[in-house]
Amino acid sequence: MNKDTYRSMNTRLEVSRRDMLKAGSVVGVGLVLGSPVLWSCDQSQTDAPPSKPKTNIDDVTKVARTATSLPGPYPGKLVQVTDERAMVDGNPVGEVVQAMFDKGITNLTGKDLKESFGILFNKEDIVGIKVNPVGPGLINTKLEVVDAIIKWLEDSGLPRKNIIIWDRFDYMLADAGYKAKRFPGIEIVGLQTLDEAAASGESEDNSRWLDEDGKHLSAGNFDKDVYYWADVDCPQDNQYLNQHVFNGKESYFGNLVTKRLTKIINVPVFKNTGNGVSMATKNMGYGAICNTGRLHRPLFFDVCTEVLAFPVIRDKMVLNVLDGLRAQYDGGPMAAANFQYIYNTLFFSTDPIAMDMIGHQLMVEKRKSINVTVNEHPRFTEYLRYAERLGLGVADPAKIEHVVV
Repeated sequence: MNKDTYRSMNTRLEVSRRDMLKAGSVVGVGLVLGSPVLWSCDQSQTDAPPSKPKTNIDDVTKVARTATSLPGPYPGKLVQVTDERAMVDGNPVGEVVQAMFDKGITNLTGKDLKESFGILFNKEDIVGIKVNPVGPGLINTKLEVVDAIIKWLEDSGLPRKNIIIWDRFDYMLADAGYKAKRFPGIEIVGLQTLDEAAASGESEDNSRWLDEDGKHLSAGNFDKDVYYWADVDCPQDNQYLNQHVFNGKESYFGNLVTKRLTKIINVPVFKNTGNGVSMATKNMGYGAICNTGRLHRPLFFDVCTEVLAFPVIRDKMVLNVLDGLRAQYDGGPMAAANFQYIYNTLFFSTDPIAMDMIGHQLMVEKRKSINVTVNEHPRFTEYLRYAERLGLGVADPAKIEHVVV
């Protein structure tokens, strides 16, 4: 593809400096997740948003939709399942989480578990479970939620070899507990590697992430034919290249997404990003592509919409399961233990736009209840209304069926 075509937390956790980098705090704020100061912090309601750079979204939206395109078979429907027994001493209870998951799926489809599988998948699919490993031990996608998903898929006839747990950064997956020993028979894939010492500025040795031709060792993991193009320049220094693999105007999709996976289950977590949320759309929008640091300031929320419009996401992402067992109401998208609380809740939808709109409303309610100043300017949800205009989901709260179990 080229640009012309196509505060209420009782749990206190000790976090090492290394964990803080991985969670996106301290130096990691500007590296792994981008700085919320740039894109979603409190801003005057009268401030005009920056002008939007040109992207290749118009070419992408010309591609014909398929039977599996977003928002899926249940547009505008969101199922919320809460069980106060789900977390004990800050840890998920596997059998309770499994029961919550089963209730969520069957209430979403109105069918039993195997019939539900048949609506969304077939037994030959290669299913990628996109987790959020940021903030290991704090706010990452819980392993028990992924266990429940795998059990459902496997009980429905999908071989374990057809299931892949994935995220953008390999080291984050490992730190969050996504390892082969924990998930035997399940492939675990990071789209790219990152030299942590170089990312933190502790080392100037680039030999661990550059090949002999001066290219990032992960460059071959990305599809040069499928990319999100945005007329935004980016830094040319090695620190940026280390994290982002490329430093041009193209953000390439991972080969895993474009060439291997036939279906995707998106498993984000319930947390804020400034006055917005970092839930379904951001987990995929910033997780499936590289070279994202340059996009934070001019396109932050729109990236969450436009990346989902690409057929490789739009036609494959058939289910979203939002992990709200532990939630975070402030300090996001980095992990911030003092702003976390036990929520004991999972959300289910084929429609990521409806999920994020309701998630945003619930987040605003929570922030107000803790007396956090909330800027309710519509700019923080405009990307969802934009997504509705692109046919990716339902953003109008009046049209969303919110089922609470």
